[in-house]
Amino acid sequence: MNNKNHQFDEKEKCRERLRNIRMQISTDDHATWSHSACAHLHARISEWITDHTGGVLVYCSKFPELDTSQLIDSLLAQHISIIVPIIQQKDVSLRLSYLTTTSSLVCSTFQVPEPIGCEIPARPEDVSLCIVPMLGFSEDGSRIGYGKGYYDRLLQKYPHIYKIGLAFSCQKCDEIPTTAHDIRMDLIITEHGIAYSPRREGAR
Repeated sequence: MNNKNHQFDEKEKCRERLRNIRMQISTDDHATWSHSACAHLHARISEWITDHTGGVLVYCSKFPELDTSQLIDSLLAQHISIIVPIIQQKDVSLRLSYLTTTSSLVCSTFQVPEPIGCEIPARPEDVSLCIVPMLGFSEDGSRIGYGKGYYDRLLQKYPHIYKIGLAFSCQKCDEIPTTAHDIRMDLIITEHGIAYSPRREGAR
């Protein structure tokens, strides 16, 4: 087996294990932990927005992902520019749209809520901060996603975007199998608060 195939197999094993861990979270814990994580994240975004311009790109969650609906509602109430991704399977990319109301979200590709039919086109250049979904993460800020590379492609092409990973603490791994194409997060937040930041890493 060559190194590329070995890396792929290791990633798939890691994803399967992480999916199983996440599916074991009870409904009550899922709601409580999502609320706590989004509260921590909201505080960080509020600080960020005071010093930066541009929109916040937020993934619209589907169960069993960490629920971002509370975060989106809070940011909309603050009149912060919210941008959401729309999955384009044909070229494995993300199309971006401003979101002004959650009532425009409908279940779409991969059952992900998207503002289909109500799009307000946004450019990646308009994004200053991105909230990234994760299957798992490690102490060094590495992330493992679902395997298609939608976010990695976007974030690699637009390195100016500040990247915040959002996950439950049980999704933390001792080590994440990564390749040169995988994008490391600038910050990772769980229900307990900050799980990774460069400053924290440098202090060890």
